Amino acid sequence: MEPKKHKRKLNHVVIVTSDAVDAGVKQFRFSPWVVRIIIGVLCVIIGVLLGYVSYEKKIWESATLKISEYHDEIEALEAALVQKEEDTTAEKNALQAEIDELNNKMEIMSETINQKVAAEAEMVARIEALTMPTLLPLSGSASIEEQAGDAPMCVFTASEGALVVSAAEGTVFTLVEDADYGYNLTIDHGNGYQTVYRNKGEALVKVGDTVKQNQTLFIIGEENTALGYQMLKDGVYVNPTDIMEISG
Repeated sequence: MEPKKHKRKLNHVVIVTSDAVDAGVKQFRFSPWVVRIIIGVLCVIIGVLLGYVSYEKKIWESATLKISEYHDEIEALEAALVQKEEDTTAEKNALQAEIDELNNKMEIMSETINQKVAAEAEMVARIEALTMPTLLPLSGSASIEEQAGDAPMCVFTASEGALVVSAAEGTVFTLVEDADYGYNLTIDHGNGYQTVYRNKGEALVKVGDTVKQNQTLFIIGEENTALGYQMLKDGVYVNPTDIMEISG
């Protein structure tokens, strides 16, 4: 019968020494299971460190990716804002151009209207001047005598060949016989004024005729040198000398 073999216990020795001359040598003995534990712990620590480094790398990569995405979004927003500002500026410039064009048109229209109003006012003034009986009813020189009363009258004594003319534009309203002067011719000027021409000559116009200012109504001859001239305003007699423009 063979004798039983005893398992020999193994120990791990760690020798610690120094390069000093008088340094001693220290030995540390460790059982195999202690070494295994230390190695295991070291492996775990190394694994944890490697995992942490790998995880941290992924975190940084993810963070870097998100930062890049945010940066791209910010750049896109900035570009959109710049484009929006450019579009707004373009719209503003277009609107300003339209406003300037409208203002220019308004100025042109205003100037045109002002010119038209001025032309109309001038025309009205000319019409009023033409229909206002301010003209002396005789061409050439003549003496004048005023007769007062409810129906004031100016009596002109003219020389042969002179012309009795219309004091203003108008329409022949009446032409009747006059016991004192032969004929009584009334012109309505359409503005409330009527002028009356009393003369023994032959009338050169008839009722309904439109006459111009200074148009001949009678020709003065030997038998009709006297002209009786009267004026009415809104049906009421007025003194002709208040309206006539007499020079000389």
